Amino acid sequence: MSGEIQVSGSVSIPESELNWRFSRSSGPGGQHVNTSATAAELSFDVANSPSLPEHLRARALDRLAGRLVRGVLTVRAEEYRSQLRNRDAARTRLAALLADATAPPPKRRIPKKVPRGINERRLENKKRRSAVKRQRSSRWD
Repeated sequence: MSGEIQVSGSVSIPESELNWRFSRSSGPGGQHVNTSATAAELSFDVANSPSLPEHLRARALDRLAGRLVRGVLTVRAEEYRSQLRNRDAARTRLAALLADATAPPPKRRIPKKVPRGINERRLENKKRRSAVKRQRSSRWD
């Protein structure tokens, strides 16, 4: 487990900006679940983070608006029996969320004009199909 979360090529979040909370898990583990705090909850303050550049912070706040509570992003992991594996899962999930949220928007698609040949072929197929159906219905009259 390294000391920071890699978001993109040049942006990483140091461990000091992450807040951990542990609680009892509802996942697998039998009676062990009732006695140990294996669920990991990782919080990251997106709005006040000095490690995120301003343009990436604004993009992340916009894209993660539905998941943020007062600018804080929280990820909970409880699918494993050990706290260490749940911590790794939460870190991985947070890194993926931030990488998606800070990724540049996709290039806009420029619609092209439909070539005349394609349109003519489509209309010709429609006419041919229509003629076949017309011929079928008139034969039984």
